[in-house]
Amino acid sequence: MTAHIRKIVTYSEEARIEGGKQAARPLMMFGAAAVLANPWAGRGFVEDLQPEIRAIAPILGDLLTSTILRQAGSGEVIEGYGKAAVVGTSGEVEHASALIHTLHFGNFYRKAVGAKSYLSFTNVRGGPNCSIAIPMMHKNDEGMRSHYLTLQFAINDAPAPDEIVVALGASIGGRPHHRIGDRYQDLKELGSNDA
Repeated sequence: MTAHIRKIVTYSEEARIEGGKQAARPLMMFGAAAVLANPWAGRGFVEDLQPEIRAIAPILGDLLTSTILRQAGSGEVIEGYGKAAVVGTSGEVEHASALIHTLHFGNFYRKAVGAKSYLSFTNVRGGPNCSIAIPMMHKNDEGMRSHYLTLQFAINDAPAPDEIVVALGASIGGRPHHRIGDRYQDLKELGSNDA
């Protein structure tokens, strides 16, 4: 069993001005996505998704991590990160979830960037040209709100009904003029350990 990957798509943007003000340091964001055949398409309800997860998720994790590292230059410079999957209209959201919610996928990226935080995510059903929204957070600090970012892009011909798009996102830097504080300030102010 192998991943039938139709194409790899990359995306990048550099935000230099935000709110009409020049950024002291531009925010760089990158996306890498694989468009692949849904391995469960046309098979009816599949009870055990594990064989395909174990066979395909590591291939995608390795490929997309390598692709995004090439875009960013290295894993060390990546600060924010996240993941997403969009299943075509003939598939289940569980199919999208299956390929990204496994250590067989995420650990490639986590290890490559030296991360401690979990990978924030989206997993949805959609058609060609739907938005691929990748929520991100700081790779080592979930409470650093400056790195609460969302990278969005679309692929005009994907996913087809029997395909899945699996994507990784990365940022170098946080929002240019972040000024809402961080989670720890709120916790201290509210005298609470949860928020």
